Amino acid sequence: MAQETITTISPITGKPLLTRQGLSVSEIPSLVLSSKKAFSTFRLTHSLKKRQEIVRKALDILTSKADELAKELTEQMGRPIAYTSKEVSTAVMRAEYLLKVSDEVLSDSPGETQEGFKRFIRKEPLGPILIIFAWNTPTIAEHIVSIFTQAGLPQNVLQTVHCGDITTIEALVREPDVRSIAFTGSVAGGIAVQKAASSRVVHVGLELGGKDPAYIRPDVDIAWAAEEIVDGAVFNSGQSCCSVERVYVHEKIYDEFLEKLVGVLSGYKLGDPFDKTTHLGPVVSVKSAQMIAEQVKDAEGKGARNLTPNVFSAGSKLGETFVRPEILADCNHKMRIMTEETFGPIIPVMRVSGDEEAVNLMNDSDFGLTASIWTKDVETGQKLAEQVEAGTVFVNRCDYPSPDLAWTGWKNSGRGVTLSRFGFDAFVRLKSFHFKDYPK
Repeated sequence: MAQETITTISPITGKPLLTRQGLSVSEIPSLVLSSKKAFSTFRLTHSLKKRQEIVRKALDILTSKADELAKELTEQMGRPIAYTSKEVSTAVMRAEYLLKVSDEVLSDSPGETQEGFKRFIRKEPLGPILIIFAWNTPTIAEHIVSIFTQAGLPQNVLQTVHCGDITTIEALVREPDVRSIAFTGSVAGGIAVQKAASSRVVHVGLELGGKDPAYIRPDVDIAWAAEEIVDGAVFNSGQSCCSVERVYVHEKIYDEFLEKLVGVLSGYKLGDPFDKTTHLGPVVSVKSAQMIAEQVKDAEGKGARNLTPNVFSAGSKLGETFVRPEILADCNHKMRIMTEETFGPIIPVMRVSGDEEAVNLMNDSDFGLTASIWTKDVETGQKLAEQVEAGTVFVNRCDYPSPDLAWTGWKNSGRGVTLSRFGFDAFVRLKSFHFKDYPK
């Protein structure tokens, strides 16, 4: 079987940007074996302190390369250059938190004190971990391996391979020496990985799709809430797992909120992502652009009003992937735009009569990644948040995975945890030690 060639298509120009050779099935045994050997040595030669030192050095190098990485992110993903360096600083910030808590989180947990006995629980590393992640950014993954090598990480402890072939990925998932799997991507992709792993006992962590709702209560500062919702919905052209994808607005402020929403969006610019004044660049692919357009057409055909300000025509002419942000009013749950993940810069808005209806509609979804409630009454906001079925519920904020909180999906949004003190759990296993003094 010929080796797969993977081509990254520029979302900006629509032309091939770079190619990589994909992993073949025949290469999998040697890949996994090299990882297994590296783990066996690394666990004995590098204490937690030594590992922390390597990570700190890597973060320093990563920070020094922020501009270089930002440029490549923009080239390969189309994200505006004004924001891509923030990706690096955000990654560093999250890693620094995990470093800070690692001593405590990974320390032994003592058992009950009992004379003549010593008992404790230890968290031990699992071994080779397979991380499958989305996005068409091959050079970024390669940079990360290089950076950790420069920081002193031994060879093969961290490796990267490129693969777009389902059969090859399934074979890698089934490898018995792969001790845990973490997948980020679509629901269909996550289910496929889960099925591939079903023939053996192995943990599969899934970070999948979202259809994240926002509820605007009538007591808010309407202009402020509109600014926040536009940012949460169209940042990175809506291509964030926790973008705001549906908005419920109390009927008392519905019309005024829509008016403010249009005003805010009028100040956004769709254009060349290398222009520092651009707010929105292209979406990742023509296929994505077509899917977004289909959802908008479906909503309009079922009665949604398109209130999009006429300020994006110049940007839209740059190419099919340059999808303008849109505001759709009078939406309902019969429309795909309110039930299916969009992953694009669309703001569908629905009128609600009050808190109860809003919460019921927020929960009327196959997804449950994040949700947000906007209100001056934070106490009531918390009470409502407790009723919402999502892994993270914000009050007066959205689209922000905080490193000290568990990032976890409910329902079809996933399984498992990253970030927070619990983010280590998928990469360790518990081992209990039970010692009794030798009888004299």
